[in-house]
Amino acid sequence: MNNLQKVGGFAALSQAITYVMAFVHFGMFFDFPRAGDTAQKLSFLADNQLILSVVNVAMYVAFGVFLAVLVLALYHHFKSRALVLSQLGVVFGTIWVGLVIASGMIANIGLAAVIKLSVNEPAQAMTLWHTVNIIVEGLGGGNEVVGGLWLLLLSCAALKSQALSKTLSYFGAFIGFAGIITIYPADVLTEIFGVGQIIWFVWLGTSMLVKPIVHKTALP
Repeated sequence: MNNLQKVGGFAALSQAITYVMAFVHFGMFFDFPRAGDTAQKLSFLADNQLILSVVNVAMYVAFGVFLAVLVLALYHHFKSRALVLSQLGVVFGTIWVGLVIASGMIANIGLAAVIKLSVNEPAQAMTLWHTVNIIVEGLGGGNEVVGGLWLLLLSCAALKSQALSKTLSYFGAFIGFAGIITIYPADVLTEIFGVGQIIWFVWLGTSMLVKPIVHKTALP
């Protein structure tokens, strides 16, 4: 089995794990006092700064690193039969890597700034917290257009190169389209993309590790 393919498979599975960790943390353990006053919200952020910072690093920075590996691995496997689609996929995949990692760094730097400002200016600190959240959501937390474009292009390349199963490729195209339409701000669309990506990453990673991706030569 090609070493790059194997590394890409592990990267895909690692991305699924980071998604699951994020869903578990924010679904079961993140009890932000949304109905509380400013003092309660700022106190919660200060008390949970460490765990929130760790989650941001895992959910954004580590995910972005794994994504970079996967983008390279899949480009290498698809380029022989779908060069243009693969090149476009690399462009949007690289942009997504940058946006995801930037989101994590902004989230952590912003959190630290909010907590520091809250000591003397709690009202301004809360305004800053809302601003940081809007920036992070706009870059990649709640808007998955770039990631959706990458996945859609990648799935089209997979169909053309016949390097992955058709079922996996069509499923990836569907999830990619779901990501693109998250340009409309609806939580359900983001959830479909997130859950769908977990399934896709696991499916893809398993395929890359268990069954070598076949390189088909172009017909003369």
